[in-house]
Amino acid sequence: MALNYIWIFFFLIAFVIGLVKLIFLGDLEVFPEMVNATFEMAKTGFEISLGLTGVLTLWSGIMKIGEKGGIINIISQLIGPFFNKLFPELGKTHPSYGPMMMNFAANMLGLDNAATPMGLQAMSEMQKTNPSKDTASNAQIMFLVLNASGLTIIPISIMVYRAQLGAADPSDVFIPILIATFCSSFTGLIMVSIYQRINLWDRTIISYLSGMLILVAGLIYWTTTLPQESLSLYSKVFSNVILFSVIIAFLLLGIRKRINVYEAFIDGAKEGFSTTIKIIPYLVAILVGIGVFRASGAMEYMISGIRWCVEAVGINSDFVGSLPTALMKPLSGSGSRGMMIDAMKTFGVDSFVGRLSCIVQAGADTTFFILALYFGSVGIKKTRHALVCALTAEFVGIIVSIFLGYLFYH
Repeated sequence: MALNYIWIFFFLIAFVIGLVKLIFLGDLEVFPEMVNATFEMAKTGFEISLGLTGVLTLWSGIMKIGEKGGIINIISQLIGPFFNKLFPELGKTHPSYGPMMMNFAANMLGLDNAATPMGLQAMSEMQKTNPSKDTASNAQIMFLVLNASGLTIIPISIMVYRAQLGAADPSDVFIPILIATFCSSFTGLIMVSIYQRINLWDRTIISYLSGMLILVAGLIYWTTTLPQESLSLYSKVFSNVILFSVIIAFLLLGIRKRINVYEAFIDGAKEGFSTTIKIIPYLVAILVGIGVFRASGAMEYMISGIRWCVEAVGINSDFVGSLPTALMKPLSGSGSRGMMIDAMKTFGVDSFVGRLSCIVQAGADTTFFILALYFGSVGIKKTRHALVCALTAEFVGIIVSIFLGYLFYH
């Protein structure tokens, strides 16, 4: 619903500004430029979707190999004790754990749309044991907030968009995205734990969180000691090593389980292909709306107004070009994705704003959309503290993303 109003807003504001320019400023080119923008952005949306189709098909196939190879069991063994403490009301063998793990795994690989079916299934399984059917349970809130915080380890989709738009190294945003999403997820976890009185000083929780914090803190410290050129080089090398290692690990899992790896890949690839076909209309629609909005001059007016306010308080305003992506993110994944692509096309895919928009895009997830979709799918009306916790996590993710953008690329 939010995206519906946003889309209408783009066209109406563009039309009003176009009329003002035509009548009062005599700008005869404004409406031809707006119409041309509809054709150009529709073409861009389709071309980008085609590129995404290939890569999402590939990674959905790899994910299916991992699933049949037992990756869920491995993840369960690794983080099962941690999850049992975060979801105490579910017990140790709740049927929601399977789809929940796959949902988190797909999100970690940046396969947003592939994660949704598993997330809905997990929410449905938790609803079966929810004593109050119209009120979100503690477990459902914890799952939703961790989901909305958008933890991304390998941002496949974003790297595909960067590659499609000609980035010199599509994976050079890997480390900043990893750090930003970790901070967002960590904030969401703490917020929910405070509301639900989960003992964060429990030995198991402390052990897991301490390990993750030490890893991320060490990564941040290490990156601050490197010169800019070395930082970009190491980010590039480690990103690609990790990506290829994931593929090899999943293949080895499939071989160990003696499954038909090729057939498993084909099954998953078919699912990925179907998912990407569904994305095309949404991406074309939002990009056309944004294109018209920008062609009318409305986007420039909005950014200039924000930049003036930021500079008035003495803050460097180079990050302002990425704010449309940040502001759209809580409302719509398609909308923020379109804003990110628009920023890369406008400022340059390897520009500071282009890269920062990618980090912001991955720094959190679509809070309002996820809340409406996941809770709405099981008839939950009373969301309790879910929205406050998710938005706080998202805000922290955006702030950290901006900081990392300056650290890595400014």
